[in-house]
Amino acid sequence: MSSQAAPAFVRLAAHPLRWRLLTELAASDYRVRELVTLVDEPQNLVSYHLRLLRDGGLVTTTRSSFDGRDSYYHLDLDRCAGALTETGAALHPALRREPLVPRAPHVDLRRAPRLGVLFVCTGNSARSPIAEALLRHHTNGHVRVASAGGRPKPHLHPNAVRVVSEEFSLDITDQRPRHWDTLTGRRFDYVVSLCDKAREACPDFPEHPRRVHWSIPDPAAGGDTDQASYPAFQRTAADIDSRVRHLLSALDATRTQGEIPP
Repeated sequence: MSSQAAPAFVRLAAHPLRWRLLTELAASDYRVRELVTLVDEPQNLVSYHLRLLRDGGLVTTTRSSFDGRDSYYHLDLDRCAGALTETGAALHPALRREPLVPRAPHVDLRRAPRLGVLFVCTGNSARSPIAEALLRHHTNGHVRVASAGGRPKPHLHPNAVRVVSEEFSLDITDQRPRHWDTLTGRRFDYVVSLCDKAREACPDFPEHPRRVHWSIPDPAAGGDTDQASYPAFQRTAADIDSRVRHLLSALDATRTQGEIPP
């Protein structure tokens, strides 16, 4: 019998409570008290296992921009994909695989019922329009995508326009921020909040869309000038692109499970 220890991912994920935490965080970012409710376990126990997941590099935290006493926990799905690949290779060389790169679903989106996705942040000038542009791009326009904010700015942040142009060759110069009240009555299947303030203030929409939260800091706070803050926009755009790519699989699963009406 081999004396080799089980890979770190197996040791972390095999615990029943940690697996439950991972599955909840795979869908959305959450605060500790929300995870306590979701898994129905004491807060001190949940915090202990979250610390182990953080120490293992699977989970990260960001300080809430709505309430600085709170933090949001985020599951690094790319890190999980890499860990799963390493786990398979450790068991047998035949199981060595390249990490999965999320991409557009393998379905004919033109014939499938069109999903509706709304991205929200406070100013609708940076994070949410970047997410809107990237999801529209990755689905070739076959998903109904919109973005809005609770206190929209007069125009898009110049670095938001620049980063999607330079990093993804997309043009959003004609896009304008708008208030989410202008979308009252529209049906969405997913409402994704990208800032903590917007998550708390976002109104309800018809037919109870699935709510997802991505706790992403405001990249405009990264410097006093547009040039100084641009690296923060590059990091933010990369983070959003990764999350959007993982969202594609969730959208496909929602559609194929027959949850979306024609």
